[in-house]
Amino acid sequence: MPVLKPVFDKLGLDADGLQQRLHFLDWSAADGERLRRIAHFGEQASNDFVEALYQRLGQYPETRAILRGEGLVDRLKHSQRGYYGRLFSGEIDQSYLEERVRIGHIHEKVGVELKWYLGAYRLYLSHMLRGWFDGLSVEQQSRLADFDSLLKIVFFDMSLAADAYIDAEHRALEASEARYAHALRGANDGIWDWDLQQDQLYVSERWASMLGLTPAQVGQRSMHWFERVHPDDQADLQAAIQQHLHGGSPWIRHEYRMRRSDGSYLWVLTRGVVEMDVSGRRRLAGSQTDISERQRFQRELEHAAQHDPLTGLINRHQLGVQLQRTASQLSRPGARHAALLFIDLDRFKLINDSLGHAAGDRVLLQVAERLRGCLRPGDQLARFGGDEFVMLLDDLACAEDAEVVAARVLAALREPLCFGERCLVVSASIGVAPLLPGQGLEEALQAADMALYSAKDAGKARFERYNQSMQERARQRLKLESNVLQALQRGEFSLNYQPIFDLTAPHKAPVAVEVLLRWSHAGESVSPAAFIPVLEESAEIIPVGYWVLEQACRQTLAWQRDGAPGLHCSVNLSGRQLQEPNFVSRLRQILQSAGLPAQSLVLEITESLLIDHDAGVLASLRELAELGVRIALDDFGTGYCSLGYLNRFPLHIIKLDRSFLHEAHENPRQLTICRAIIALSKSLGLSVVAEGIEHLNQVELMLQEGCTLGQGFKLGRPMSAADLQRQLFH
Repeated sequence: MPVLKPVFDKLGLDADGLQQRLHFLDWSAADGERLRRIAHFGEQASNDFVEALYQRLGQYPETRAILRGEGLVDRLKHSQRGYYGRLFSGEIDQSYLEERVRIGHIHEKVGVELKWYLGAYRLYLSHMLRGWFDGLSVEQQSRLADFDSLLKIVFFDMSLAADAYIDAEHRALEASEARYAHALRGANDGIWDWDLQQDQLYVSERWASMLGLTPAQVGQRSMHWFERVHPDDQADLQAAIQQHLHGGSPWIRHEYRMRRSDGSYLWVLTRGVVEMDVSGRRRLAGSQTDISERQRFQRELEHAAQHDPLTGLINRHQLGVQLQRTASQLSRPGARHAALLFIDLDRFKLINDSLGHAAGDRVLLQVAERLRGCLRPGDQLARFGGDEFVMLLDDLACAEDAEVVAARVLAALREPLCFGERCLVVSASIGVAPLLPGQGLEEALQAADMALYSAKDAGKARFERYNQSMQERARQRLKLESNVLQALQRGEFSLNYQPIFDLTAPHKAPVAVEVLLRWSHAGESVSPAAFIPVLEESAEIIPVGYWVLEQACRQTLAWQRDGAPGLHCSVNLSGRQLQEPNFVSRLRQILQSAGLPAQSLVLEITESLLIDHDAGVLASLRELAELGVRIALDDFGTGYCSLGYLNRFPLHIIKLDRSFLHEAHENPRQLTICRAIIALSKSLGLSVVAEGIEHLNQVELMLQEGCTLGQGFKLGRPMSAADLQRQLFH
């Protein structure tokens, strides 16, 4: 019964289904009793019919072809007699049903069409009728013949209807199979079917062609399948199959590699499910999909997620993975040292701005190659972002070995980078920090970054090793940055004014003042050298700069009204301010609001602003000059400013840097430079202000060279507005 259970379920031959069939036929126990009563007659008549039936079947080519084979007809006759004899047992039980269903399967397997099967039943009934009613009158025999004719037409209709049902099922099955085949062709899948008991394997053409084979070349045993599975994937595939066969999963869905005919491996996805066929055998069947393209795309995505697209180096995320692995290994007994090198290219922005980003990318590629060449086996190199790289050095004999690698990096980068006819020299600053057991990415990078900042602060093109004092300096810097960015709102800024004198009358009132920003926090003064760069970097210099201009203009006008009508103020201007698109219009509003004439304001700019200028800077300077504001070039001669800038930009004043005055009265070369700058300025119609006058002999020297304006501690230190008020009007 277990073998035929799927058939019984499909035919509805459970207890309820069988009862329904018998009820529709009006079958009762009395019918069984009647058949048993005539069993002797039935057996004899059936035997006679069987002999006649096989003589008749031999008349038709189709049935004659089926009945070929030595001893086959005798075996069939014997089986047929038993089959008809069972009709008269009168018992429709489980064994009866199984026998009838099994015979139907045998007939279908050997190719007996339903028309022969039903036709034989019709002949059998006609033969039995004649046997039952032998000796009838002529009229009764005529009626029996009428009934026999009715049997013939009824069985003919039955065979047609049954054939039509079967044909419809076959058509539906063929359509379903065609749709399935079409879907498989569209999905490009291969089919496989594995008889688990017989170990018979079937694979489709597509399944085999994925491997560059034909089904015959694949083989018909499961070993032929599994021997082509990659050795590393064998265990997992077998485990997935066994899990499903033992009920641990509803189906098989597994990805693995299979060996092609050329020896290469192909990624496939196999899906399958176990089921019981009509014969009661367990079969595992499913499909196989070529997923090599998907795997390739997935590998590319994984690579892209872990690597920098430009240099191919690992990215920040993957660096974190590698760092965590290294940090965990440091906790093991006998582990050696590890360190991070945080590398930042110096002035790389200048390359991008002057040569373009394409050239910048080529520089980064060559730098990455240089850095790779500095690695030891087992070291990692990551592009952290922009022009920043990080080296993870593992298995160091001692912590100081990291500095050896850092020195090697600096030496490698000193060699010129050549692009066609153009050669560049790129330097870098490096922060070196030890990696500690269990240390996280952010903590380790923070230490290396602080060391890098220290290297840049010390002059760039060098490396610095992290120490605890850097942590404290970083905290202080963070505290300073946080406080200075709130200083304007808190009212903590103030202005000092350093007087500028006519050197021909240094004891008289100053002719101008330089405005200097001061910051007092928590009762302590903070050096401008500490907080001005923070304001510049954060862009807070823009609102602070406007505040300085407003205060300076109002104060200067107040002094002019109090008795110093020719006094003008000089205000240092940040490059960020000048790059503001509405700076000139905003300054015009400040002047109008304060009531100060534009001619009373001098804006001081640095050489670096001219060197890094864009077209907007030049336009703004010219607009300021047209407004009447004078432009002073501060610290002239200390940078890389071309003399051509003196003619190109609308300058009015040159401020001679204090470094040229230092020892000029003792050093002939220094004196020569001072004379040249003063003479050049005068020839261009520019005023000269000498900065940093600290001795009387410097005043005399400037007067001898024709420079009549100066400032410095000898003449007057920076002071508050109230203190300067007393000096102006004492």
